[in-house]
Amino acid sequence: MSTKTEEEESVPNILITGTPATGKSYLCERLAEQLKLRWLNCSELAKKHNLIEEYDEEYDCPILDEDKLMDYLEPLMQQGGNIVEYHGCDFFPERWFEAVFVTTCSNTALFFDRLKERNYNDKKLKSNIECEIFGIVLEEAKNSYKSDIVYQLTNETKQEAEENLKTIKNWYKAWKRK
Repeated sequence: MSTKTEEEESVPNILITGTPATGKSYLCERLAEQLKLRWLNCSELAKKHNLIEEYDEEYDCPILDEDKLMDYLEPLMQQGGNIVEYHGCDFFPERWFEAVFVTTCSNTALFFDRLKERNYNDKKLKSNIECEIFGIVLEEAKNSYKSDIVYQLTNETKQEAEENLKTIKNWYKAWKRK
C-alpha cells in the first residue's frame, strides 16, 4: 500500500477487475492517460515476461503463474501509482490497493457478442457467461477486500463507461485530498 511521506505525495494503487468483455481495458487505458497512472495489464505482463504456469487446452488459454506475477508486481506496487487490470482478484494482497472497481455487464446479447468477438471456444464462452451471471468476480472482490474499497460499475454502454470514468476520477480526487 502506498504511504504518504512529507517528501513526496503518494499515488494510490487501483484494481480494475471483472469478467472478460466487461470494459476493463477501456477504463484502464483512459484512466492511465488521464490520471498519469501506470497501467499494468496482468494478462499482457504474463505473456511478455513468461509468467505462465502452463497452457489449458480445454479453455484454449494460458494459465497464470500467480506467484511469479506477485514477485514481478511487488516492487511496482510499493511505488504506488498503478492501475492493475485482471479478470480475477482473490490472489492479490489486500494491502496493495486503495480501491477495487469491479466492472459488470448484464447477460445480454451485447455481452455475448463482446465475448464472441474474442473467438473464444464454446466451453470458454459458456464459462465466462456463467461467471458473469453468478457475479463470481464481484463476490471474489467482496470476499477478498474491505467492503469500503470495493465498487461495482455497470459497464454496458458507452455512456455508462464515461460515467464510470468520472466515478473513478472523482474517487481519485477525493483520495488525493485525504
